[in-house]
Amino acid sequence: MIFKRNFILPIVSFSVIIALWELVVVYGQWSVQVFPGPVAVMNSFYELIMNGKLLKDSVASLYRVTIGFYLGALLGIPLGIMIGRVQVFKYLFNPLIQFMRPISPLAWIPLSMLWFGIGDQPAIFLIFLSSFFPIVVSTAIAVERINPIYFQVAANFNFTRMERLSKVVIPAIVPEVVTALRLTVAIAWLVVVAAEMIAVQSGLGYLILDSRNALRMDYVMVGMIVIGIIGLILDIIMYELSQIESVVASRFGR
Repeated sequence: MIFKRNFILPIVSFSVIIALWELVVVYGQWSVQVFPGPVAVMNSFYELIMNGKLLKDSVASLYRVTIGFYLGALLGIPLGIMIGRVQVFKYLFNPLIQFMRPISPLAWIPLSMLWFGIGDQPAIFLIFLSSFFPIVVSTAIAVERINPIYFQVAANFNFTRMERLSKVVIPAIVPEVVTALRLTVAIAWLVVVAAEMIAVQSGLGYLILDSRNALRMDYVMVGMIVIGIIGLILDIIMYELSQIESVVASRFGR
């Protein structure tokens, strides 16, 4: 019953949005070229799928997000652990992180284009920046919240530094880090679309920009819909990962 409700209710909400969209098109004052309706957009959706452009641009965007996001996680999580555990690292890096974090990744677009030129590199760099700082801060906070008793028990058992890391720190921070990764991947997906409108000549962001220049608002809306669909899928994947982690944690008594 719960599964049916969780499946049917989203369908109902999307159906209502589509119906309202069609009503606005039918009774509104906009032309089809300015505000295309659901049928026109679906036809364009099919057209872009058949000519391969939609798949090509989607893969290009996902590739950039994957590389930038993984780089941010691979560098951000270890740094966050060090900041959370070692006072020297906290006082050394935390002020710099807090200074850099509020700067929008989009503000780096001019510099990234000068440094890396046109292509995947500037977009990946911007996605890395958008992922790195939230992951570092979330990981450091998670480490600082670990119950000190855990470390006292580890000291009683004469755990080495690596054992404290692998048996105390990492298991304790996994839930919060997974939640941070779920939020960060959404930010990375937002940034890649903006970066592709300026720094590259492929991807969903470029599709939207190029279609706007060609006055193909139907293509623009197709790009927006695909961005939403992929963003939803990424969020579901990260949510399922967090659920798997919760099940594993409960089995091991964490």
